[in-house]
Parts: sequence; structure tokens; C-alpha cells
Amino acid sequence: MDAKSVVERATRVWDDDVLPTISDYLRIPNRSPAFDPQWAEHGHMARAVDLISSWMEARPIAGLQVSVEQLPGRTPVILAEVPGTAPGTVVLYGHLDKQPEMTGWREGLDPWTPTLDGDRLYGRGAGDDGYAAFAALAAIEAVQASGGAHARLVVIIEASEESGSPDLPAYMDALADQIGEPDLVVCLDSGCPTWDRLWLTTSLRGLIALTLTVRVLEEGVHSGAAGGVVPSSFRILRELLSRVEDENTGEVLVPELHVEMPVDREKELTATSAELGADISERFPFVDGMRAVVDDPVAQLTAKTWQPTMELIGIDGVPSVADGGNVLRPFTRAQLSFRLPPTCDAATARDALVQALTTNPPYGASVEADAREIADGWNAPVTAPWLAAAIDDASVAAFGEPARTIGEGGTIPFMAMLGQRFPAAQFVITGVLGPETNAHGPNEFLHLPTARRITVAVAHIIDAHGRR
Repeated sequence: MDAKSVVERATRVWDDDVLPTISDYLRIPNRSPAFDPQWAEHGHMARAVDLISSWMEARPIAGLQVSVEQLPGRTPVILAEVPGTAPGTVVLYGHLDKQPEMTGWREGLDPWTPTLDGDRLYGRGAGDDGYAAFAALAAIEAVQASGGAHARLVVIIEASEESGSPDLPAYMDALADQIGEPDLVVCLDSGCPTWDRLWLTTSLRGLIALTLTVRVLEEGVHSGAAGGVVPSSFRILRELLSRVEDENTGEVLVPELHVEMPVDREKELTATSAELGADISERFPFVDGMRAVVDDPVAQLTAKTWQPTMELIGIDGVPSVADGGNVLRPFTRAQLSFRLPPTCDAATARDALVQALTTNPPYGASVEADAREIADGWNAPVTAPWLAAAIDDASVAAFGEPARTIGEGGTIPFMAMLGQRFPAAQFVITGVLGPETNAHGPNEFLHLPTARRITVAVAHIIDAHGRR
């Protein structure tokens, strides 16, 4: 495969064809179903699917077939297939649904208005994960245009990942014959701690989304009359949370949420920490005077990849400060997000959390713990020698530096699902979510040079797989 041609083709496709279309995509508020239960009626998801699938269909790729699949009551999936010139099947994965807009976008930026600032394209969904469909097709196009080889290629773009991929298992069953048995999976929904090389994700944490409701009254009452007699629902909630998290250290106290890190991951983590150093924590926008929980880079990377954590991400039953009256509120409801170590069993962890939070509630309060969304984490299998060499070669071709590996603190449910379905498959998990990209938060952006280079790297990996 002509390496120079790959770079030229990928760059031209991104500059001439991808940028205008992904900018249109950023204008669409296609929030994931968890954040827009009426997504079907609003039509934003359908607009995003039509935009991206139409762009995919128009690519000059030999044998390309693109279809939009939609099972009753579920978000759609875009499926693209390209027949191979070599044995095997490669699955390339991404998603097009988005997180909600979030507050705090800096002046001049808006989540639904694409803004190009130097090498950064700002807008919700730019890097997580709107670029993936474009990068996957551009890589395939570059392989064919540059004389490369490739196996059968299947591109899956789903629309419920930000909600935990609840619809994807049904499609994996319904489309099993079309997807086939992949021996390589390329996922374009992860991160990179630096822009200077290709970073491969070797582990992902699992997830439990748990809604905890504490109710003490049928209706609110005067806080002066009831205070001291009726216990505060917030105080009870706070006491329950202390059962599962040490508020002084942040340590999760439920044993079922802890695992022992594999030796190979421990060695990898130590090497990666030595390379990144203080950059692990310095990338976060701390307020003046704030510091990280721990200072040591090894401890920091361990904490964000192989230790469980809890975060309160939403709360109901509490009025705004401006509207708060002297009322002892009837209930407090908190949305909790637990990140689990990669090899932790999410169902076992969920059951242990629910038991800890609901058993013998203080004062006999009504306590409900609803953990509807759970996802197992993922730990990469041993990388085959051919793939290890191909990844390094691809990184050098695209970035000029060899590849590195790192564990990620986020969750991609699709990876655990595929790892269970296809235990013999190899995995390449990478992405553009680098320093300051702030996926899920305000000021999300796509770093365009990295998007182009990852496209080039994926093209080289596809070609190496086809020439094994």
C-alpha cells in the first residue's frame, strides 16, 4: 500500500468532504434516549442517521453497501459492508448519539453550533463519537485508493451508546449473519492522553447507574415546626452514601466492587505513568488552589482505570437556591454513577450496592435503589504478534512515533459484549478524546489533526490485517 497516497487521500477526504458534513451533524441535538425519552417523536436521531448514512453511501468504495436497520421500539443502527479481497472479517464500531448539552460552554461557543478554532472543531458529539463513522469510511476509502488489501469489512454505527447501549444486543442477534465472526474489532470511541502517537486502550471500566430515593414525608412541611422531629431526607441520604463510600478518601467500601489488577496491566500501567508523569492530573481544569486526591502518577492512573469510584451526577427533590423556602422536604433523589474495575462483575456489584443502601434504613425511612443500567468492563486479550507490529507501524506512519497503551476510566458496553461473543477476536480500541477535549462536559471539541492521523493509522491496520 502506498503510504504517501494514504495520507493524501485521508487528508483530502477530511478537508473536502468530512468537515462540511460533520459540521451539519453537530447542529443536530440528537441526545441519547436516556436524555430524550421522546427521541423518536422529536426526529433528531433520524436526521443524524440520514445525514451520516447518506454521506457513507456516497463514498467511492468498491462493493460498499449501506443500510439503516431499525427494530421496533429501538434506536436505529447504520450497517455498512464491504466485501473483502483477503480472508477474515473486520468490524469497525462507533456511535452517533450524544450526551446532553451541559452548562458552562465558554463565551462564543454553543453545543449545537459548530465552531472551528484553529485545529479544534467545537460542538457536542464532535469527538464522542460523531467523527467515528467518517474516519472508518475514510480509512477504507484510503486503503482501496492506495492499492491496499483488506478482508471483509463491517461498519456498525449505533445510536444508544451514551445510554449504555441498551438496544445493541438485539441488533447483534438480529444481524448476526450479516456481521459474521470478526477476527479483528476496531473501536473508534476511546481516548488518547497525548496527540503525538497512536494510543491503544487495553482496559475499560464497567458502570452502574443507580437512582437512590429517600422519602420521609408525604408532603413538605414547615422546617421550623418539623425540624428536630422529622429527620431530613438529605441527612439520611448522606448516611446511606457513607455505607458505600468513605467521604474522607473517596474509597468505595463495598468489597464486591474491588478486584485484583492483573500483573500485565500493572506493568503496563507503571510504564505509561512514567511516560505521562504529572500530565495525568494536570489536564483537568482544577479551580485555583485545588489538588488531586493523590499525587503519584502510578496511583492516579490506577485510581482512574482499575479502582471503583462513585459520583453523584444528578439530584431531584431539591429546589434551586433562589426558590428554596423554609420547608422540610418530603424526599431527596440522587442519581449515582459507579465506575467498576474492568474485570468486576457488574451484576454482582449492583446487588451488593442495593443491599448495602436499602437494608435497615435509618428511622425506617422509605428507601429505593433502582439500578437499571449496568455494564461490564473490558480487559483486552493478549495482542497477537502480527497486530502488535501492525499497530506500531501504523502509529509511525501516521504520527511519526510508535504506539503506546493505556487503560481508560470510561465504559464502552459494546466491547464487553463483543469480547464475550467473539473470544478469539483481536481488538484495536482508540480514539480522539485527548487533552481538554472534555467529552460529556462543556467545550467538547474534535482535534482535527488527530482525527486525520487516526484515519491513516486505521487504514494501515486494515491493510496489515489483509496481508497477514
